[in-house]
Amino acid sequence: MNLVSLDPAENQSSEALRSFLEKCQAPARRFHRQQLVSISLEVDSLDPLAVLGSIFESDERHFYVERPAEHLAIAGAEAVLEFTSSGASRFEECQAFVDDALANAIIVGDQGVPFAGPHFFTAFSFFDEVPSDLAFPSASMFVPRWQVATKGKRTVAVANLLIDEDTDIAAAAEKVWRAHSKFCEFTYAEKMFTAKGESPRSTMSEVSSPEHYRESVQRMVERISAGEFDKIVLARAKDLVADQQMDPLRALDGLRKKFPECFAFSVANGKGPSFIGASPERLVRGYGGMLTTEALAGSTKRGATEDEDQALGQALQHSAKDLREHRLVLDSILRRIQPMGLQLSYPEKPQLRQLANVQHLHTPIKTAMPVGVRLLDIISHLHPTPAVGGVPREAALAGIRSTEQFARGLYAGALGWVDSRGNGEFFVGLRSALIEGKKARLYAGAGIVEGSEPEKELAETELKFKAMEEALFES
Repeated sequence: MNLVSLDPAENQSSEALRSFLEKCQAPARRFHRQQLVSISLEVDSLDPLAVLGSIFESDERHFYVERPAEHLAIAGAEAVLEFTSSGASRFEECQAFVDDALANAIIVGDQGVPFAGPHFFTAFSFFDEVPSDLAFPSASMFVPRWQVATKGKRTVAVANLLIDEDTDIAAAAEKVWRAHSKFCEFTYAEKMFTAKGESPRSTMSEVSSPEHYRESVQRMVERISAGEFDKIVLARAKDLVADQQMDPLRALDGLRKKFPECFAFSVANGKGPSFIGASPERLVRGYGGMLTTEALAGSTKRGATEDEDQALGQALQHSAKDLREHRLVLDSILRRIQPMGLQLSYPEKPQLRQLANVQHLHTPIKTAMPVGVRLLDIISHLHPTPAVGGVPREAALAGIRSTEQFARGLYAGALGWVDSRGNGEFFVGLRSALIEGKKARLYAGAGIVEGSEPEKELAETELKFKAMEEALFES
C-alpha cells in the first residue's frame, strides 16, 4: 500500500489528475496487474443519503449506514472490486481479499480526515452457508467507485478506480473530476424523500403463523429445562406485498429520523433487492487500536407517559428473566474473545438503552486491540452472538435451523466496513426487511430463556415488526 500526500484538488484541473493517474498506470504496465487507486477530497457538508438518492440505480451495489446520534453517515455506490465467500473460513478469506487489494494500492489525500481512503463494505449472513437462491451470499465485500461520508462537521468524498495497462487514463480522469465537481456543487433537496400521493395499499402474511411461533417458544422452554441449551433466539418473518414499488431510500430516511440512536442501513446487491433496517446493536468497532463491543439483551416496551416509561425501565432492570438472558449474552462474549489476549473492561451492572419504541438492557465492553489481532478476527469469534443466536452456540443454531420455516439470510447477520488502516465498524442486521419492487420480507426475533412465556415473546416480536412496517408506509 502506497500513501501519497499529493492532493489533486490543489491544482484544480483534470489535467493534473490525468498526469497523476498516468504515473499510477506505470506499475500496472510494468507488472501486468490491476492497480487500485483511491483519491480522497474533503468537501463542503453533504448529506450522504441525499447523494446516494441522486445517483441511486437499482442495478448497482450500494452500502449505506447512518447513526444520527453520533453524527456519522457513510454511503458507497457501484463496485470497482468485489468478492464473495461462504463457509466457516469466510472471515479469513475476506481478510485475505482486503490484504491483496491493499498490497499495491495507491491512496491519495489527507488520511487524517474521517472515512478517507478505500473502504471495504461487507455483509455476512447469519449462518456460514445460505441457500443459493437467496439475494445475498453468506459473505460479500466490495470497494465502491464513489463514497461520501460525514463525521461530525467534516465530509469527505472518495473516488476509487482500478487502473490496468489498457485503462483510458484521460476518460478515467475526466470521470473522477466530474464527480468531484458535482460533490462540490451538490445541494440537498428537502423533498427528495417525501412520499408522493397516497401511501401504498398492502397485504401482509406470516411465513408460518403466530400459533407456530407460540408452540416453538413453548418447545424451546421445555428443551431449556431439559438442559439442551440456556438460550435460543427464535425469529418470525412476514411477507408484505404492496400495490406499488417501495422506495428503500425513503424508508431509510424515515428510519434515521425516528431512531437516531440506531444504525439505519441499506445494503443493495446490484440486482434489485435491498436489505434495510434500523439496528440498535453494534457488533464491534475498532478505531485507533481500541475495540468496542456490547451485550444487548432483555427488552420491554416504552411507556405512554413518563411515569409509565420509568416504571417499565425499572422493572426491566430488576427482571430475573431478562437479567438472566443478558448475563448469558455478556458471559458468552467474554468467553469468546478473552482468549485472544484482550483485557476487557465493562460496568458491573447493565445500563438501560432507550429507543423510540423499545428499551433494552445494555453493557458496553471496551479493550485495547493486541498487535496482530484484526477486526475480522474478532468478528469471526463473536458472530453470531448469543443476542441473536443462543447459548451454547452450536446447539442453539441447530435448534434455529430445525424450527424456523424460512432462511434468515442477512437477518441478524454482521454488516459493516473495514478501511485501509484496519479501522472499521460492524452492526447486527436487526429490525430489518428485504425489499424488492413491490415485495418485502420483514424479520423480528426474541430471546428465549428459562421463564419465557410464548404470548409475551410473540408480543415482543410484534413490537419490533412495527418500526419497519411504519417506515415502509408512513408519508
